[in-house]
Amino acid sequence: MAVNNERAGSTPLIERRSIDYIPEAERHGRLFSQFTLWMGANLQITAIVTGALAVVLGGDVFWSLIGLLIGQLLGGGVMALHAAQGPKLGLPQMISSRVQFGVYGAAIPIVLVCLMYLGFTATGTVLSGQALGQLFGVSDSVGILIFASVIVLVTVLGYRVIHWIGRVASVIGVIAFVFLFWRLMSQTDVGALLQIRHFSWSSFLLAVSLAASWQIAFGPYVADYSRYLPSATSSVKTFFAAGAGSVIGAQVAMILGVFAAASANGQFAGHEVAYIVGLGGTGATAALLYFSIAFGKVTISTLNSYGSFMCIATIISGFKGHLTVTRMQRLVFVLFIVGAATLIALLGQHSFLGAFKSFILFLLAFFTPWSAINLVDYYCITRERYDVPALADPNGRYGRWNLLGISVYVFGVLVQLPFISTKFYTGPLVAALGDVDISWIIGLVLPAAVYYFCANKWHSAVPDRLILPVEQNSTQQAKTSGAGRAAAQA
Repeated sequence: MAVNNERAGSTPLIERRSIDYIPEAERHGRLFSQFTLWMGANLQITAIVTGALAVVLGGDVFWSLIGLLIGQLLGGGVMALHAAQGPKLGLPQMISSRVQFGVYGAAIPIVLVCLMYLGFTATGTVLSGQALGQLFGVSDSVGILIFASVIVLVTVLGYRVIHWIGRVASVIGVIAFVFLFWRLMSQTDVGALLQIRHFSWSSFLLAVSLAASWQIAFGPYVADYSRYLPSATSSVKTFFAAGAGSVIGAQVAMILGVFAAASANGQFAGHEVAYIVGLGGTGATAALLYFSIAFGKVTISTLNSYGSFMCIATIISGFKGHLTVTRMQRLVFVLFIVGAATLIALLGQHSFLGAFKSFILFLLAFFTPWSAINLVDYYCITRERYDVPALADPNGRYGRWNLLGISVYVFGVLVQLPFISTKFYTGPLVAALGDVDISWIIGLVLPAAVYYFCANKWHSAVPDRLILPVEQNSTQQAKTSGAGRAAAQA
């Protein structure tokens, strides 16, 4: 522990690594920081709105809460399995996809991940803009621009600052949510709301899908924030630290959203931030709540922007070879990413709620197959035995394009189409199933089974062990040790 703290203390405030492998000498941090980071990322207004959607779109309180919890556990398990890869590989999550898709082929899911980050950053920026607009007495558009400026700063600073903000956001979030729950309970007959039970498969599975998609969407970047932990860190403990923080934080936020929407008498949609803050009071109390909402969004919006930066750098490095990102290049990347998300937020701020529901559900069609393939390969086929240096070599073990992984991924997306129900697209089998969207279940189970069967037959050669880059310190020590032995023999 002392060595770990010493490493953290010697790490510069501004992160100098980007998509590089993290040498053991630079590893630092504690598992508890994974818990606080992901709890802080979920104790925020967008999670409240996501929970509220289960009621706004027709569900009752009791079954919505049950459905959301089931979705949290299912999706949170997928998310946490990705988190456990970080300490072992010391790499950002999406680079490991080169094992399943090839060095060039990994760009296919990564491009879609970038679109996801843009969407989540934009929708979060809308809500944060509302909060800052109320806090400073300016328009929502000005609030959006203020929030975007903060995100640029934190994203450029990088890993350590993001974790620090996660810890602070967890504390502020817990205080704000305890207060809001107390106010809500004092103003609402919660018992009466729980007694209204009209079970509907479509509404119930909508609640499950909302929570599951929320958690699964973290999968493409969750390992980015565990990759600095020492490689000896227990995978099981990493799983529970990240998973518990995310599931607990999201479920608490979504419970508040369910009760708020159920007691709002139609006043929630379109005025999400104002209604939530109104539960807490006015004056100084309201100002503090607006601040806590905006600060809570800083964590998750920074994660999205940081993840976008990592993905763009991963795509470029795949085609260009080794990529060293300077601080100025990092700033340019981040300005481009946040600028695009801010533009989307400014253009779409007045139709937020409906667009957000369609967006997060439609995302499942593209990310559940990726998660299924990545996890089956890592835990069941290669069993953590990756050749990390080969991930940067198009002519190496993993090749440019892995037709097996790409084919199963395309299959996983296409097989969901008949079952998808969103504003963007509704599949032909949705009506026959009572308007129930089960596409995400199909997208997890079938690609996992197909990939497992095919990979056992046609997977490329798997290393005998995990192969990591030769670290400079280790090489230097070996040279010094060799020189010492030579001198002794002389």
